[in-house]
Amino acid sequence: MSNASVTPRTEGSSSPVPVSGKRGKKSRRKLYFIFLFILLVGGVFAYRQIHNKREKEKPIPVTVEKAVTKQIIQTVSATGKIQPEVEVRITPEVSGEIIALPFREGDVVKKGDVIIKIKTEVYQAQVKQEEARLTAMRASAEQARAQLSKVEEDYLHQHELFDRHLVSQTDFKAAATSLKVAQNAAAAATAQVQAGEGSLDQTRDQLSKTTIFAPMDGTVSSRSVEIGERVAGSGLYNATEVMRIADLSNMQVRVDVNESEIINVKVGDHVLVSIDSFPDRKFNGVVREIATTAKGLGGAGAQFAGAQSSASDVTNFVVKITITDRDVPLRPGMSATAEIQTKIVENAVTVPIQSVAVRSPKSEKKNKKAATEKSLEAENKTKPAEKKPTDLAKEKTQRVVFVREGDKVRMQTVEIGISDDVSTEITSGLQPGVEVVSGSYTALTRLLQDGATITLNKEPAAKPH
Repeated sequence: MSNASVTPRTEGSSSPVPVSGKRGKKSRRKLYFIFLFILLVGGVFAYRQIHNKREKEKPIPVTVEKAVTKQIIQTVSATGKIQPEVEVRITPEVSGEIIALPFREGDVVKKGDVIIKIKTEVYQAQVKQEEARLTAMRASAEQARAQLSKVEEDYLHQHELFDRHLVSQTDFKAAATSLKVAQNAAAAATAQVQAGEGSLDQTRDQLSKTTIFAPMDGTVSSRSVEIGERVAGSGLYNATEVMRIADLSNMQVRVDVNESEIINVKVGDHVLVSIDSFPDRKFNGVVREIATTAKGLGGAGAQFAGAQSSASDVTNFVVKITITDRDVPLRPGMSATAEIQTKIVENAVTVPIQSVAVRSPKSEKKNKKAATEKSLEAENKTKPAEKKPTDLAKEKTQRVVFVREGDKVRMQTVEIGISDDVSTEITSGLQPGVEVVSGSYTALTRLLQDGATITLNKEPAAKPH
């Protein structure tokens, strides 16, 4: 038997094709590409590891400032408008045509000056009508009293005859009934006279109110009508406001304070007021009044409507601030910004406000004494207590500063007090004179850890506005 191998032939060709050799070449090529891909991925991974390690070992550029002792003032800022402390709105009590307006806006008036006159003809006619009605009522009352006098005499005569048995009981009862009728008629006539007198007094009062007098010394801060216009009295729904008189010598700022800050504001707090019309000066003021109800919430219906509003709506409270500086004239409606000094601390240890960072307890120093940790654990085991949600929230984050120690930093847990625009009070955990990291923002919020290596920047970190 022959050992000759049989090779397949392709259609249209007379030469044989070795199948096993072709498959072996493809497998080796595939393995070669896989090997190259693994080498490439491993190289990239190794490069990244080396790069990250170098980045971690690379000193972090920072700026430092010393903790200092100084006065620190906590403030609440709010904007509002200048308004007079006392401003009276003048609205006529009667309707009619204005025939006199002696004062214009800006004029000074004295208490008792005539400031408005309304046409009186209609009210004079009404007074005459009421006087005539009252005269007729008085005549009727006089007639009723005369009739009562006659009936009383008849009754007495009938009573005497009845006692002597000269008249019947029926006649005597008729006389008594006539007496009661006459008495009631006289009482009704007298009541009508009293009603007429009241109506006449009311009409005369309306006539007198056609002339309006200034209720106080002050300045006409606004005038919204002119001579010849008709005004609606205050007894109507759409009463017309004619003018306002204000005491411009005593001005105040009415500002809106957010609900998150109103709890810090109290009556008597000192205020520095910046007025747009006087950009180079700050006026002194004092908090005189704080609204007890949020702005726009006046009653149960308003509160219900407020409950339906979006949770993102801003809730403000109106705070009235009296301006104590009175050497320059201020006008109602001027825009102002108030800085309410809610708390002042003398000799406070302070650091730049950006130096205080937030960290979790896991990032605290690792070299704390083991004995302290064990004692705390033992105490917790012997005295188990359920932790409140607020306590758990406090454990998640804490306030820290990074203290410079040569070319490294130490993360120091601190407790903070009040803050102003640039500094924060440190109530515990730090002594004055210690250098703390004040920038950059990236270093303080993300890069710095306990024991990190640092290098100092030449330029100080920019302070927040």
